[in-house]
Amino acid sequence: MTLEQTYKKWQSLLPLSEPQQHKLSMKFSVEYNYNSNHMEGNTLTYGQTELLLLFGKVSGEADLKDFVDMKASEVSVKMMTEEALNRDIPLTQNFIRTLHRTLLREDYTEYRMLPNGVQTSFVIHAGGYKTRPNSVVTRYGDRFEYASPEETPALMADLVDWYNEEENRGKLTPVELAALFHYRYIRIHPFEDGNGRIARLMVNYILARHNWPMIVVRSRKKNEYLEALHQSDLVVGKSPSQGSHATLQEIRHFLHYFQTLVQTEIQSDIDFVMAEGEEYWWYDGERIPFRSPNAGKVLNALQLYPDISIAGLAERIGINKSAMQKLLKSMTAKGYIARSEKDGSWHVIAVSTK
Repeated sequence: MTLEQTYKKWQSLLPLSEPQQHKLSMKFSVEYNYNSNHMEGNTLTYGQTELLLLFGKVSGEADLKDFVDMKASEVSVKMMTEEALNRDIPLTQNFIRTLHRTLLREDYTEYRMLPNGVQTSFVIHAGGYKTRPNSVVTRYGDRFEYASPEETPALMADLVDWYNEEENRGKLTPVELAALFHYRYIRIHPFEDGNGRIARLMVNYILARHNWPMIVVRSRKKNEYLEALHQSDLVVGKSPSQGSHATLQEIRHFLHYFQTLVQTEIQSDIDFVMAEGEEYWWYDGERIPFRSPNAGKVLNALQLYPDISIAGLAERIGINKSAMQKLLKSMTAKGYIARSEKDGSWHVIAVSTK
């Protein structure tokens, strides 16, 4: 099945019922924010992210900044989604900077240790373009330079103007437009921090603006994402100006990756919606392939009776306590469930389509 066919199948399911839309929206909120931030080093688990965003609860150990960053990320998603709904307003640099300010919340100082043992520091500006050069050492060991602070304002103006003109022309599909915008933006790297998160927000801004489902770049597949960008870099060249004006043909490796990603994400949404009423469970974008026929029964029981004891759960399901302990340990390790250290109650993290 092609991307276009998958998209048409999705369209045939619209409009979704209110409960379907709500459940899909909650699922996206957790999956997007967890993955986009986890890729950048946020330590919150999938379960902690769900508890924070859906229930407003802080659970387990993590840096306070990671909790605050995750909440700011969700606010940024809502801001991006609302802006995307208004097609009459063209994209502006101000919106991108405001989105960045919302994501980072405030200026802060970053401290780094130089190779000679001397500590240095610099300010990360929320909503302001970079004031110092930035670069990355790739996993192949070479240093890759992004646009200089002096080049950045003009290149960002070019990017936004190009996007608005290309959108009005309508010759590129929304997926092609999103992929090319993402690549060009990343090659500029206009901010001191948060560039990857902004790039993924802008991809969903473009897709939502053209009535395509929003997508999640999964952190477990981060290497595929980076490799696709790297392969396109080899074609485009190292000059920031070349990168910020790359063509669709030049980024064909990233485009192919991105088209496959969008198709996979839409198919996942289709499967989730169409499975409603069936006994299926999902975790981080994938249907859970339970080996034990008792696993689904356990999740249902824990949702209904979060305070149930292990012995009581074993009796309810009809297996011995030892087998139940083994099953709970496995499901906890995979992130499907979590147990409160305070009162011993259970929280089901996996999502049911029933």
